[in-house]
Amino acid sequence: MIELDLRNDVYRRPLATALDRLGLREGWRCADVGAGGGDVTVALARIVGRDGRVYAIDSDPARRDEVAAAAAEAAQAQVVAITQAGEELTLPEPVDLAFCRFLLLHVHDPALVLRRMGQAARLGGWVVAQEPITSAGRVDGDALSMPSARHPDVGAVLPALVRQAGLDLIDAWAEAPAWAGPSPVSDYLEALTDVDPGDAPVILPPLVTVVARRPAGGS
Repeated sequence: MIELDLRNDVYRRPLATALDRLGLREGWRCADVGAGGGDVTVALARIVGRDGRVYAIDSDPARRDEVAAAAAEAAQAQVVAITQAGEELTLPEPVDLAFCRFLLLHVHDPALVLRRMGQAARLGGWVVAQEPITSAGRVDGDALSMPSARHPDVGAVLPALVRQAGLDLIDAWAEAPAWAGPSPVSDYLEALTDVDPGDAPVILPPLVTVVARRPAGGS
């Protein structure tokens, strides 16, 4: 199993499972779409090594500096930060893997972003998307909500969106971290919602992971 340097990331296990499923290794070209501060970008860069390359794409120009700083601190020179919306994704070269997580719930057109990601991958290349079903999360039995998200439950239809984007669906599953009392799970919930759950039982939103490929003879 691939080991990811994401110790405080409660969703790291489904990501590691997905990357292990497709055999990510040294020398790969990857795109982290909606990279944010670059945590996953740098984790990918450590795996693909000096002969690989990771494009960190985010629509927020401030994120470019954050990614650059994170990559410099980790001495990952092959990271290239790009300011670009997912709907406008265009890369200077085809990539072996186009990846996104917690992105499609915020964009205007999730299907278009997935189509762009598929086009960014080489023929036969991989697309991995991870998105939540927010309303399936629970705190002390009460359902979670995310009013700021355009598509808070996009994970529930993610496999269908991937197929609509013209990609071959290879694998899909959902996983939800759960705990009761102080833990990284409750810390994550508090960071997400500004609500301290205390000792209440928490089930974070199930994260749906989809592993797909661009058809080898695709357009």
